[in-house]
Amino acid sequence: MTQNNYQGALQQPIGSGFNAKSTSNEVIKHIDLTGKIVIVTGGNTGIGLETTKTLAGAGATIIVPARDIEKARRNLKDISNVEIEPMDLMDPASIDTFAKTFIASGRPLHILINNAGIMWVPLRKDSRGVESQLATNYLAHFQLTAKLWSALKHADGARVINVSSQGHHFAPFDFEDPNFLYRKYETLQAYGQSKTATNLFAMELDERGKGERVRSFSLHPGAIGGTELGRDATKELFQSMGFLDNEGDMFPEVASSLKNIQQGAATTIWCATSPLLNDLGGVYCEDCDVADLALDDISHGVKPYSVDKDKAKRLWVLSEEMTGVKFNT
Repeated sequence: MTQNNYQGALQQPIGSGFNAKSTSNEVIKHIDLTGKIVIVTGGNTGIGLETTKTLAGAGATIIVPARDIEKARRNLKDISNVEIEPMDLMDPASIDTFAKTFIASGRPLHILINNAGIMWVPLRKDSRGVESQLATNYLAHFQLTAKLWSALKHADGARVINVSSQGHHFAPFDFEDPNFLYRKYETLQAYGQSKTATNLFAMELDERGKGERVRSFSLHPGAIGGTELGRDATKELFQSMGFLDNEGDMFPEVASSLKNIQQGAATTIWCATSPLLNDLGGVYCEDCDVADLALDDISHGVKPYSVDKDKAKRLWVLSEEMTGVKFNT
């Protein structure tokens, strides 16, 4: 039996019984998370907020690290079993501080959901000179996961869920120029690169962590309406992508294809809790099931370059160099 997902060896649906229309509440039904500790980055807005609500409703204690504490308090005020802590994914020192505080609590970490992300932003860089989408969507979560690794192992059965995107189809990872020092910056290329990195990380993390009973997954939540992800995008960009007409109104066929927030969070919840995944890991999921390998030019599934063994191992080494953080796997 194949034990890892290198080259997409495990990328085929497993018959979850759910689909693109399934909601987070449907997926969590009959799942009891009493006593479980969960961290959700970006857990106070969009699908992250729905993820927090759903897991807390199933009995878990949720820790939500947030850059804007007051906003997080407002958005989470009606949810029980939630703790809010300061953290900014663009600030490596704040990631270390958050993780150190959690480790000092002595608690195990049963589920880590690397959910927070940005998209459609202009060229920006963090304090290390890392392009902001790569920094926020991937490298910050690499660092956070590494710093929380002892708590994940302490859970004696943990999952790391990495919210990726079909946007990884936009671009492979550019090992020669990840920070756009020499090539023209294209925001969708940068986004695609960051999500390809997320998929490669999830696959390699699972291979390295499964001996410690830490399994890892990546996923595409779907195209979703009502989130803050497009707050930095211009009308012209959406028009160029075929989302909006000349007046700036969304085309009806585009609107009808979008998932709602509850549907958008469902695949995250499925990856975090489904018993069907107890002996499986390193796979990319969509619509509450393991996705197919995206061969040829199909618009769904995971691209082969996003589950490539050599690229995953090369990215791991580069990530340790870029963050100055090493995993104790």
